[in-house]
This record gives sequence, C-alpha cells and structure tokens, in this order.
Amino acid sequence: MENGYIALGAGDLAVGAALIALDAGLSLYLRLGLERQILVAGVRMAVQLGIMGMVLTSLFSHVSPLFTGLAAMAMIGFAGMEVAGRQDKPLSGVWNWGVGIGSMTLSATLVTALALTTALKPDPWYAPHYAIPLLGMILGNTMTGVALGLNVLTSGAVAGRGAIEAQLMLGAPRFQALAPLVRKSLRTALMPIINTMAATGVVSLPGMMTGQILGGVPPEEAVKYQILILSLVAGAIGIGAIAAVLIAAWRLTDHRHRLRLDRLKR
Repeated sequence: MENGYIALGAGDLAVGAALIALDAGLSLYLRLGLERQILVAGVRMAVQLGIMGMVLTSLFSHVSPLFTGLAAMAMIGFAGMEVAGRQDKPLSGVWNWGVGIGSMTLSATLVTALALTTALKPDPWYAPHYAIPLLGMILGNTMTGVALGLNVLTSGAVAGRGAIEAQLMLGAPRFQALAPLVRKSLRTALMPIINTMAATGVVSLPGMMTGQILGGVPPEEAVKYQILILSLVAGAIGIGAIAAVLIAAWRLTDHRHRLRLDRLKR
C-alpha cells in the first residue's frame, strides 16, 4: 500500500497479459483469425500507456498552457488517424482524416474547456493533471462515435446509391435525399453511449469510478464524478458525430445536388 492506493508490480501486470494471450489462443483454436490483431493491440496498449505515463509525469511537473495544448493537439491528431483507419469507404485525400480531426477538435476541446471552467474549476484551469485525463476520456469515446457515424454514412451511400440518386433526379435537395442515411448514421454513433448510460450503475461500474474507489475516494464522490464524465462524453459525441456526418454528407454531394461517390477512395 502506497499513499492510499495499492501499487502494482510486473507480476501483477503479467496476469492481465496472460488473459490477452488467452484470447489470442482461443482465436487461434476457433480459427477466428483475430489472434494477430489481439496481440498487436495488447502490445500497442502497453507501449502507448507506458509512453503516456512518462509524458504525464513530465507534464504534471511543468504546468504550462503551451505543453498542455501541445499534448492535447497530439491526442486529437492520433484520434483522427484512428477514425480514418476505421472506415470501410473512406473519403479521399485530406478529407479522410480532416473530417475526424476537425469534428473532434470542435467537440472534445469545447466540452473539456466547459468542464474545466465551470464544473471542476482547477487552478489554473489548464492544469494538466485535470485537463489531459479529462480530454482523454472524452476524446476516446468521441472517436468511437465519430468513426461509427462516418462509416455508416459512407458505406450506406455506396450501398444505397440507386435510391439516393433516384430521389435527386426527382428534384429532392441533396440533404433531403441523404436525410434517412444521416439519421441512421447518427443513431449508430450515439447508440454506444446510450447503452453505457443505461447500464451504468446496474450492470457495470465504469473504469474511472472503479479507479477512484480503488484509490480511496469515497463512493458517493466517485459517483458524482462519473455522472459528470458520462454527461460530458454524451455531449461531446453528439456534437462531434453531428459535425462529422454533416460535413461528410456535404462532401459526398455538390452544389448541383449530385451524389459524388468519386470523392471516396477507390
């Protein structure tokens, strides 16, 4: 026990690594074809979190808006790359990662700044031990919502090309022709956070809340923080997904109300 929390050693982490290896073994045995992805994802997780631990240690000892801002920009940039990599029918050119980065910059930074300046109010407001973990939680969930929404939109546009173009030829404006697909994309983007909020507290205890309780925070205080975090995440996903899907819908059409699937990667 150190400073009120239970310190973990290499042997403790090896238990978790063994479970990841078990998943890979089961995939191999059942011929799922996921064993390589599971192992690579596990290694990436360990390496990325190890690097982040060192970066955060340095950031926490140098409270600076410049360093906090640079860390936030790097996190958003990597999140944008992840969104781009999860698309079955990605947009071509810089739009592939630009839509994700732009929408997440708008939503995650806006919601994070709102929380820091109103609910949490650390001194200073850009204190990295508050700003960076908060942005990370919001950004990770927003990334998933944006990626899902964009993937449904672009894949749906390709699959439903005939129906969309029929409406356009009958005189429907481009956003009216794409409206059912846009709604489907946004429902898909928001469904994970809706399910999370509906099940939290009854079926599951979120990681942040569990971590705080294990760290010695009273359960009633951990609950308050978790409610705030999930509310912030829901807001950020809504803003980010709407921005990303509408921008992508605009990009997939033109001012002459034509469907432009040539703007997708071949």
